[in-house]
Amino acid sequence: MYVCLCVGVTDREIREAADNGISSMRQLGKELGVGRQCGRCACTAREILKEARSPDYLALANMLAQPA
Repeated sequence: MYVCLCVGVTDREIREAADNGISSMRQLGKELGVGRQCGRCACTAREILKEARSPDYLALANMLAQPA
């Protein structure tokens, strides 16, 4: 789903950025441009970033990455 329409950033891109070490909205803004124009996406982007950095999400992602 598109989170930031101004620069065309999706929730997948935010999760990928979190996987690559992005841990704050400031870093996310510098890397992807999220929240830098109109700002309407900031709350949603922050929630996705927070969720992607949570231990439960990381454990699930690691489990799914394992071969069956």
